[in-house]
Amino acid sequence: MRNLARRIQHGIVLAANQLAKKVYKVKTGEALVHVRQRCPNLVTVPANHKLYLKFARITREIYNEYTDQVEPFGLDEAFLDVSGSTGLFGDGEKIADTIRERIKTELGISVSIGVSYTKSFAKLASDMRKPDYTTVINREEFREKVWPLPVGDLIYVGAASAEKLRIRGIDTIGDLAKTDRNNVVRWMKNKTGGLLWDYANGYDTSVVQKFEDCMNDDSGMKSVGHSTTTPRDLCNAEDIKVTVMVLSEAVAARLREYKRLCRTVSLWLRDNKMNSFERQCKTTEPTNLAYEIAGTAMNLYHRNYGSLGRPGSTLLPIRSLGVRASDLMREEDFLQMSFLPEERKRQNMMSIEYVMDDIRSRFGHTAITRGMLFADKALGSDNPKEDHIMTFPGGH
Repeated sequence: MRNLARRIQHGIVLAANQLAKKVYKVKTGEALVHVRQRCPNLVTVPANHKLYLKFARITREIYNEYTDQVEPFGLDEAFLDVSGSTGLFGDGEKIADTIRERIKTELGISVSIGVSYTKSFAKLASDMRKPDYTTVINREEFREKVWPLPVGDLIYVGAASAEKLRIRGIDTIGDLAKTDRNNVVRWMKNKTGGLLWDYANGYDTSVVQKFEDCMNDDSGMKSVGHSTTTPRDLCNAEDIKVTVMVLSEAVAARLREYKRLCRTVSLWLRDNKMNSFERQCKTTEPTNLAYEIAGTAMNLYHRNYGSLGRPGSTLLPIRSLGVRASDLMREEDFLQMSFLPEERKRQNMMSIEYVMDDIRSRFGHTAITRGMLFADKALGSDNPKEDHIMTFPGGH
């Protein structure tokens, strides 16, 4: 396993053990090439994504035994509102300890859980002590526990946001909380600044949403996105096209599953030096068809990223990419009446994609595949629809 692992030269860190985090400052999402500069003897092992998904599903089943208010947050995290369950199972800390012990006993893995009166502080608490702790932040003591922490520990404060705040003398969450809210909003140049200030002061009033409520509420589901880190570098437009089609099929299938159409498509790319790029544009008309979403994404690539490859310039190979559909509307709210040949062709394509959905639901994702995906089986055989979740708006 050691020799196999050392042959893994590219990619990013999906998870790191406590020693790597503390001694070598290894962070999730960091490029392996950068980590090896600090830790030349790093041993990596390939991800077993199917097993990861299985464990994530089982943990969600455990959560559901204690409350029906479970809101996914990424693949392996979730917010739970247990306020209606305390009469049966004890207070929040007791329920957290019970869940933590069950996961350890039944799955053989450790988890850390945060308990608080806001979602943002619960998330913060879950990261404070690892790998096997329950951390509680009460309303009466949050200033003592939270305010001394680095501002980058607060949910939704990424590296760029932390740097914006740092150059203005804001190093801790307490510094942020004590800063004039209007100044923070102006510095961040969007509503995120106000949200971060609210979180720092314990004013987060967002509620835990049930997954099915997000699906049925137009205000809940804002976008559908799928992304992937590819098994090898993508060095040309054909490689990009294959992967974009795989991701677009997943996005389109999810849109059709929930009877939605999108009016905006976004393309996100990250090269093998961890430089990222994102662009978006409106679709010609609302759609949930894979070939239209993929076509829009590829137009974005050629107009913005691919056009950089002019004589004398060099494009770095792409390592990760994502496709996202946003500006959603319900299918029944869009009525298109046309007898033009182009529209008849579009209706035929829609029928074909619905038939593909049905075949895949009955016989598996690989039961029917587009011919273009056979050009590279390593890229074309991915199934991101089953491996990723829907994305929801910020403010959690």
